[in-house]
Amino acid sequence: MSLENSKNGQGAQRNEINRFERYTFEPEEEEFENTKIKFTEVFPKTIVNTVKSPDLAMDYSLNPYQGCEHGCSYCLARPTHEYWGFSAGTDFERKIMVKKNAPELLEKFFQKRNYIAKTIMLSGNTDCYQPAERHFEITRKILQLCLDYRHPVAILTKNALVLRDLDLLKPLAEQNLVSVSLSIPTMNEEIRRKMEPRTSTAKNKLKAIETLAENNIPVGVMVAPVIPGLTSDESLNILKSISEAGAQKFGYSLVRLNDTVEPVFVNWINANFPDRAQKVLNLIRSMRGGNLGDKRFHERYKGEGNIAEMIHNTFALGKRRFFADKEFPQLSTENFTGAKDQQLKLF
Repeated sequence: MSLENSKNGQGAQRNEINRFERYTFEPEEEEFENTKIKFTEVFPKTIVNTVKSPDLAMDYSLNPYQGCEHGCSYCLARPTHEYWGFSAGTDFERKIMVKKNAPELLEKFFQKRNYIAKTIMLSGNTDCYQPAERHFEITRKILQLCLDYRHPVAILTKNALVLRDLDLLKPLAEQNLVSVSLSIPTMNEEIRRKMEPRTSTAKNKLKAIETLAENNIPVGVMVAPVIPGLTSDESLNILKSISEAGAQKFGYSLVRLNDTVEPVFVNWINANFPDRAQKVLNLIRSMRGGNLGDKRFHERYKGEGNIAEMIHNTFALGKRRFFADKEFPQLSTENFTGAKDQQLKLF
């Protein structure tokens, strides 16, 4: 396949070789173009993941789906698809595993005798509001459980579909049980359409921020990833726009291309931005000690060198200019109704 011929509507340009498999199937061009997204129901035994990474500010995460239709070329979750025998390339976007029993498993988790409530992140891996959620409504059922049990939940998504569940988000917010973060790596629609093809537009994400803020639902933004030479010049404009829309906080991260994310992104940028591909890749290497990825705790978020320092300084300036007087609430665990309280409701 020629790298100059990009595939519209997807991040991966092909199926990458699975690190754990001896053979990888690559369909013919015509067959590939006609391949539809396939949903497969899986039956995990547990649904809540304990987050052990020392540089992540979360205790638990929950992923209703494995794989993601959004098709972001840089997605760090891509290599997890290989553990299921699939490719981190096009398989990740077109073979989606659906965990319909997630709400049932979550309720059992809440009912553990000695469980102490801590905020659960939706999602720590793939997007809980990817297009499949319109049909399966697994995230919606999870939010209903969090409301029933008064359990705090933090949402991170690239999809304005989150507004569908305002009827649940509003009562959750009234009890200080929910926050929502929208991921906005770029305001440039041409770049967005190529880089994360099936996400909501930046315009619709800004509208979602406005709506959430108007309904007193704590809302923030993740500017991630910041890609030098491609999106890094937008940082201050993004911070200004999201602040005016009502965002109360922001976070950001530098791009890193670990494991099979590297070939997916390299093929993608060569196909979509051949004029600047090598410049972008070299700038990433300058932040990663000559590599494109970095797995070292803490260091993976800092980067190194002049480019990384410039990006950090830009966001520090943006915080002083646009977020100096803003505060973001800490979610409450005080009113969680665990197994004992739920049993008392039966009498």
